[in-house]
Amino acid sequence: MKKPETPNGTAADQEDAHVSTPLDHGNHDSHGNHGPAGHSHSHGHAGHHHAHAPVAGHGRAFALAVVLNIAIVVAQTVYGVLAHSTALLADAGHNLSDVLGLLLAWGAAWLATRRPSARYTFGYGSSSILASLVNAGLLLFACGVIVAEAIGRLINPAPVAGLAVFVVAMGGVVINGISAWLFMRGQQDDLNIRGAFLHMAADAGISAAVAVSGLVILYTNWTWLDPVMSLLVVAVVVAGTWSLLRDSVRLALDAVPPGVDLQGIRDYLAGQPGVVDVHDLHVWALSTTGNALSAHLVMPAGHPGDESLDGIVLTLRERFSMHHATLQVDLGTTQHRCAMDHAPHAH
Repeated sequence: MKKPETPNGTAADQEDAHVSTPLDHGNHDSHGNHGPAGHSHSHGHAGHHHAHAPVAGHGRAFALAVVLNIAIVVAQTVYGVLAHSTALLADAGHNLSDVLGLLLAWGAAWLATRRPSARYTFGYGSSSILASLVNAGLLLFACGVIVAEAIGRLINPAPVAGLAVFVVAMGGVVINGISAWLFMRGQQDDLNIRGAFLHMAADAGISAAVAVSGLVILYTNWTWLDPVMSLLVVAVVVAGTWSLLRDSVRLALDAVPPGVDLQGIRDYLAGQPGVVDVHDLHVWALSTTGNALSAHLVMPAGHPGDESLDGIVLTLRERFSMHHATLQVDLGTTQHRCAMDHAPHAH
């Protein structure tokens, strides 16, 4: 997710921002939604402009990585069978899961650029969250397959052609290293791209370990090293996948995105002229790169005007990375409390 200190409001985003005022009284905005009196909506199409970046910058990266990984899967499968190498076959299986993961992440990144529809009024950005979640699942599933194969080979050892394993695995190191490098630029800011990067980086590490084991087996004939190396690499992959799985689950459950300063947002809104209270503040992820916010501002003096709310909305976008903000202005004469806040709790 984007860090709060990173400005994300482009000129196009700012020009598209729309704030409905009490004069709107139910007029429709550009998305076909009603703008009731006292509500401020910052659509700005930020979810669309912002989501274009991963596809524009990584479309070719996805295509190239998919082609390269398909090639290495074929090579590792063929030579894994010929060399009787469980590690090489396990690496091929892991690479195959990477191909599926890359296709999934690529499709989600493309969906995130689609405009909202009458049914999906927020667009399809959340598909990138689902993709990162499934990618984490694929990684863990692949690790399970590798462990099963490695244990089977430890129980029933077989001769391993060390030289063939070394050569093919080194090819995997190069290809996966290049693929990881293609996604390095965006993996800090986009959980979906991060999933693709982790896939490639993990495969590069696995291939390197397999290459080393092949070289050692060539000179020592320690065939047990082949499955043992697979188990060691799995431990590293699982450790690296845990954070991806954790963040994906949190975003899927509408938790506050990583890096978002919720208290800072509350303090900023509470400090605005005329605001005496802030309640029903909700922040969630629209995608792996875009955030949304809704809040009630209690302003006894009434609506401060479009220019004032425009300024708040712009600051929320630039300082706190809120790409879609909805602010409701309350006079404080009644208890405008969210129904979710009063939902019965399980005992």
